This record gives sequence, C-alpha cells and structure tokens, in this order.
Amino acid sequence: MIKASIIGGSGYAGGEVLRLLLDHPQVTVGQATSESHLGEYVYQQHPNLRKRTQLKFSSRSVLEPCDVLFLALPHGEAQKEIEHYAGLAPKIVDLSADFRLKDMALYKKYYEGEHAAPGWLGKFVYGLPELHRAEMQSASYISGVGCNATATILALLPLVKNNLLDPARPVIVDIKVGSSEGGQSPNPGSHHPERSSVVRTFSAYGHRHTAEVIQELGLSNVHLTMTSVDLVRGALAAAHAFVKPGVVLKDLWKAYRAFAESEPFVRLVKDSRGIYRVPEPKILAGSNYADVGFDLDPESGRVVSLCAIDNLMKGAAGSAVQAMNLICGFAETAGLEFSGLHPI
Repeated sequence: MIKASIIGGSGYAGGEVLRLLLDHPQVTVGQATSESHLGEYVYQQHPNLRKRTQLKFSSRSVLEPCDVLFLALPHGEAQKEIEHYAGLAPKIVDLSADFRLKDMALYKKYYEGEHAAPGWLGKFVYGLPELHRAEMQSASYISGVGCNATATILALLPLVKNNLLDPARPVIVDIKVGSSEGGQSPNPGSHHPERSSVVRTFSAYGHRHTAEVIQELGLSNVHLTMTSVDLVRGALAAAHAFVKPGVVLKDLWKAYRAFAESEPFVRLVKDSRGIYRVPEPKILAGSNYADVGFDLDPESGRVVSLCAIDNLMKGAAGSAVQAMNLICGFAETAGLEFSGLHPI
C-alpha cells in the first residue's frame, strides 16, 4: 500500500484523480491541497465524493512526504517549484503541460515563453502508455498528456506505426471538445448562456497540443482545429489523412485491430449495425477507455480516423493513474475498470 497526495485537488482533473485513488486497491490518499478552498471538505468541491471521504483541503505549504505526488496545477506553475516537490516524493505525475515537451524551441513557440526549469524536461517521460509503457515502468517522473493530443495520437498511431500514411500529404485533425476542457475557473465564454448549444471553433490552427503530436508521432505537417460543442465531458478527434498508394481497407483493419487487442484501454469501434457504430464520447464519460475507428475512401486514398475519449479521464486523470500503476508496478488497469454508462 502506498500513500499518494494531490497538489491542486479542487480542480476538475484533481478531483478526478482523487475519485480514482479513493477506490484504488493499493493506494491511501494522504493530502489534497487547495489554497482557495483551504479547510473545506473535499466533497464541497466534488459533491460526488460525499460519504466517500472526510478529507479536507490543506495548504501545499504543509504538504507531508508521500510515495507518489500528483501535480494538478495550472500550466506554468509546477515548473516553478519542481525541486521542492521532488523532495517530497520519489515519484511524481504532473498533469499539466509543463514537462511534456523536450524541445525548448517547440515549448517557446507554443507556450510563448521561457521554461523555468529546462533541466527537468529530460527527466520526465511523456505519460501515454500506448507510446512509452516500457520507459514509464522504470521512470520516477511522468508528464501529463494533453487531452486533445491524446485523442489525436491514438487516432493516428496505428497508421504511423504501420507506415501507412503518405508523408507528402498533410494531416488535418478536427477535434470537438466539451466545456470541462476549460477548467473550473469560469470566463465569459464559459458562462452558461453563452456556452450552451454552441458549436464554436475557438482555435482554427496553432493549438498548443499540436506540439505534442509533432513530438510524439514525428509528423511535421499536422494541423489541429478545435471546436467547442454542447458537452461537459468528451473529446472526439477526426483525423483526415492520406494513405500510401496500394493501401486498402484490409490493411487498416489489420493495423487498428492489432492496436486495440494489444492495449487494455483502447477499443475498436467500427460496426455496420446499431446506434454506436463509430466512436462516441458520450458513452465514455467517467471511463479511461479510448474508442477508435476509421474509414477509407478508396478512390482518393483519404482515411478518416476517429478517437473518442473522456477528456478528464483518458485525457487527464485516468492516464495519470494509469501512469502511477506503471511506475509503481501495479496492475495497469487497477482502479480504472469502470466501463462508462449507457444510457446517459
């Protein structure tokens, strides 16, 4: 049994980490910090945890040593005190973007500033098990994964791994996202009368998660477009790319089926009958699964690859706990078996 604590436990991602850890068979929760809700019961911010815990939010200034420390802080904050946090726990899982990128030029381009702890970038392993499982098992520091990058990477990974894409053609990824991607702090755009019923493109190009896709898949000619839709949880990536001449539908079936069969949280959804014939974020709410699907236009060679996730789970807290399982030697699926709900 290990002790895990969460810095930034009052936000959406921090609350999801806490929910998962409370049901984890090999974890005891030590502390959850929040400077803005100091002394409050955690269930006052996360009402689903009522009667699950009597834990109160504490200050990070009185954080005690633990075995695993989750950092669920706003982007840019973890890097400022990473030396201090590393002194409190031998293993760290950071949910923010602070340690995802290895290339300082890429970081500066997409985050528009200098990194406060560049010497730490090489110490973190990018926390997507589908790419870095072996490295994560021997690592001490795991970076978070961008939710939109996760959906994009998992949609395209079978194509990249099997060398099916035409490298001369661009990859265009259209991503529909729910409102929880904006975090817990409200802004005028997330005010309910303005946010309700929208289909609003808010980042036509240049989204920060593009940098992760470039880094992890080696695709230089990849472009992400982000659109808000009337969901709370969920992200659906539709990646439009072109396969090499001679690639046929059977090749895609082989690649995607092998990918799904080898990964505990990847499911292939490509059915000819029923309502849910393609990946759909709605039925993934609360689960750590990623549903992938595809189709191919044989005349043009254009492949449309889909990936649906819960952005707060496989796109954040779920992947973080999956990472903890790997670095601690637990079963990778421990505490993450919830399958989602239907109907919902």
